Amino acid sequence: MKDVRGDFPILENNPKLVYLDSACTSLKPNRVIEAQMSYYKEFGACGGRSSHRLGRKTSEKVEEARETVAQFVGARREELVWTRNATEALNIVAQGLDYSKKRKVVTTMMEHHSVLLPFMRLAEKDRIDLEILPCDSEGKIGIERWSEAIDNKTALVATHSWNNTLGTGQDVEKIAKIAHDNGAQICIDGAQGVPHHRCGFKNIDFLCFSGHKMLGPTGIGALVMKNMKTLEPLMAGGGTVKTVHLEKIHGLENHERFEAGIQHYSGIIGFSAACDYLKKIGMEEVERHERTLGIAMEKALLSGGAFIHGPKNLGEHGALYSFNLKNAKAHDVALMLDKEDIACRSGFFCAQPAMDAIGAKEGAVRASAYIYNTSEDIKRFADALQKIRHLYD
Repeated sequence: MKDVRGDFPILENNPKLVYLDSACTSLKPNRVIEAQMSYYKEFGACGGRSSHRLGRKTSEKVEEARETVAQFVGARREELVWTRNATEALNIVAQGLDYSKKRKVVTTMMEHHSVLLPFMRLAEKDRIDLEILPCDSEGKIGIERWSEAIDNKTALVATHSWNNTLGTGQDVEKIAKIAHDNGAQICIDGAQGVPHHRCGFKNIDFLCFSGHKMLGPTGIGALVMKNMKTLEPLMAGGGTVKTVHLEKIHGLENHERFEAGIQHYSGIIGFSAACDYLKKIGMEEVERHERTLGIAMEKALLSGGAFIHGPKNLGEHGALYSFNLKNAKAHDVALMLDKEDIACRSGFFCAQPAMDAIGAKEGAVRASAYIYNTSEDIKRFADALQKIRHLYD
């Protein structure tokens, strides 16, 4: 893959920076920043409301973006709803489903808090029966566990495609088939999957993802769903209704019923530009590049004496690893890496039950690479780990 670092102003302005925190948020290329600024510079009006040319231009750009982002995940334009992020999308699904006929929701302890917490709250209020599947010490949930847990009382299965603690994926197709064979729907947290892997929406009922993890702006995400009538909107307000009289509300039935209030127009346009940027590179090329980086990261960690959490078969990881150094606190390691101009994250990564399950009860350091990382970045990462390791020998 060609070197794209010159497309990213943060890397241009910080030439020594090795950015290995893309699982938290990705850097933004010039094309995305310029697309976002075009809204403020060229039209800057309300979409779906004002009939003047600036308002019409905003509406056109928003709908063009809806088409682009939907196509990126193999969906149709009318199946996509704009959200603030994957977290809001997941909450819309959790709060909007009808649990009156089926109360059971199945998820796992390897989920991000944005999956777990909405359903844990519903369970606390006795609105659902929640089953959280355990994992083994490597963070794996066998397909047989899914088969045992999902039954004809299950309303929803909620899980990730790729997780943010280990950089490992699941067989979403098999899990979806088990869900559908039992009359349940499936909701996929694609926050870590969509930015790094080709995604197909065909057999998924709900797909949630964020723009900021895939080169797009912060504050914009998407919920893609097969049937918008299966959910009640999380919010009501301007833009969600046909008419309002004190005695009767006539609501909209399409994606607009979920998009209350003024939208993040510049973010939507930037999100579309990010999808275009990744599409031009090709998601197969993104995957190949990250496999190469992942192998190099594995070698760097092992040579640096790190304990890598997750599967012993390290080839199951993407370009994301959670690790610890012997006798060192995770936050201390991250701060020492920062002094070497290497940006990693430390802590529980908003997935504390998952971290507990894989033996990282005090947290870990996470290094996550993306398209702008190079073999030289990983070499510097390896050298820095060696220096830090010797402090604890």
